[in-house]
Amino acid sequence: MAQVTLDDIRAAAARIAPIAQRTPVWSSRSFDQQSGVEAHFKCENLQKGGAFKIRGATNFLYSIPEQDRGKGVVAFSSGNHAQAVAIAARSLGMMATLVMPDDAPKSKLEATRAQGAHIITYDRFKDSRERIGRQISEETGATLVPPFDHPWIIAGAGTCGMELMEQAPGLDALVVCLGGGGLLSGCAIAVKAMNPSIRVFGVEPAVANDYWLSLQKGERVEIPSPPTIADGLRTTKPGVHTFAVIQELVEAVLLVSEEEIKEATKFVLSRMKLVVEPSGAVGAAAVLSGKLPPGLKRVGIVLSGGNVDMEVLGAL
Repeated sequence: MAQVTLDDIRAAAARIAPIAQRTPVWSSRSFDQQSGVEAHFKCENLQKGGAFKIRGATNFLYSIPEQDRGKGVVAFSSGNHAQAVAIAARSLGMMATLVMPDDAPKSKLEATRAQGAHIITYDRFKDSRERIGRQISEETGATLVPPFDHPWIIAGAGTCGMELMEQAPGLDALVVCLGGGGLLSGCAIAVKAMNPSIRVFGVEPAVANDYWLSLQKGERVEIPSPPTIADGLRTTKPGVHTFAVIQELVEAVLLVSEEEIKEATKFVLSRMKLVVEPSGAVGAAAVLSGKLPPGLKRVGIVLSGGNVDMEVLGAL
């Protein structure tokens, strides 16, 4: 597949404009004091659908040729991608089938169902969501919408990084959560094209470190389904396209503990008054716990989503 460029990301921005919002950038004096950097938060938790995923999903669905739209789409996701695909499909009048784990947050299941999508659940520890998705696609002719490893998804996600650079110029570094790598790779392409000297970091839960291990080894490594509170970052193996981009453009992958993720989620809620899901707080967790190299001053942090069950939030 063709390599994604800044021009592709700009084209995606125009394509998704009718649905995706240009989310605000927030700052927090208390966060800056505690972390030692001047942080600029890209609030994708305030995005339509509650997460950045609407960017890639909309770009993908709006790029499907019109003659293929009648057979609908199928996607697999722990929640945010599913919800995004459902919203984009509804806007085009397309049928959407979503394959979601049976332990997905209730809020994500209910929000996806509310968009009129058909949901099929599976056991993430026993079944292969990729196999189920491919089977449905083969049987129905529906277009399979991957959650991260496709140029259309990467270009759409990259619009987040492009917007942040326009809203908070002069950043020294960008910190992005890392699950499948669609957001990090897209943002890295955008920000590096706009400012080649910016330093880009990905952040994974320490118990979901497939990218960290893969970068150490120089090839894609698969891990068992990880038991992290960051349910959106439970991917078990890097994507082909996303891994290649991250290898080239990302300086390092930082690891955070489950406790550090919980503390950052609580900090953002209590001090910044923003509801963010644990997956969306890992970037903040890395900065708050001093994982960045010294010398960085102006740092962009993507809060990738805010779809969290109230029971989970209460338990924190």
